[in-house]
Amino acid sequence: MEEQEPKLTENRRVKAAPDLAPRNAPVQGRSKLRSKQIIDVTGELLERVGLDDLNTILIAKEVGISVGSLYHYFPNKHAILYAMGSRWLETVEAALDEIARWPVEDLPLETLVEQMLALKLKTYKQQKAILTLVQAMFSVPELRELDEQHDELEISRMAEVFKRIGINRHLKERERLGRLYLEVTHSVMLVVVNQKGERAKRTLADLKMIICNLLGQYSPKND
Repeated sequence: MEEQEPKLTENRRVKAAPDLAPRNAPVQGRSKLRSKQIIDVTGELLERVGLDDLNTILIAKEVGISVGSLYHYFPNKHAILYAMGSRWLETVEAALDEIARWPVEDLPLETLVEQMLALKLKTYKQQKAILTLVQAMFSVPELRELDEQHDELEISRMAEVFKRIGINRHLKERERLGRLYLEVTHSVMLVVVNQKGERAKRTLADLKMIICNLLGQYSPKND
């Protein structure tokens, strides 16, 4: 009997460490808007000044509040980045939920891959300073758990998709393919978001070819 596939749920997600959690969970609409503003401004600053030069003084000034007021919402810079990364993971999960609702069994492999890549690119383009954010998630110890959650989420969900399209391999093998899909698409998407026009189209076309060739070796859709 094949192993049951693990699913990432809210209960399985690692909670933020106390020094990364918001000072007060925003309940009122005004507080939620301020928290969102702080996160959005941090994303804009991250694009302009980079991770090393980003600090709470700069963020507070850009938001138009005092540092003390900023600390009312977030205790430090990494807490804001953690909130930003968590919000991005929610969009990634929403995209994977959407794919799970597709009739993937009935879609030609090329069509499925093209649609998955288009949806994935959309989630990367929506996040400000995505390259710097994912680099921070990987390199900053306080944010590393977000990187691990992202990998676990996409690998497990792709393993499910691969099973549905007829890749009837052991779970561990489908997870291996899921990690390969993740690493290839993730790295290329971080390039494509900074490309324009025909250059971006050619890169996406090459990525589609790579993924189709990879999955085509295992999927009966190409028989």
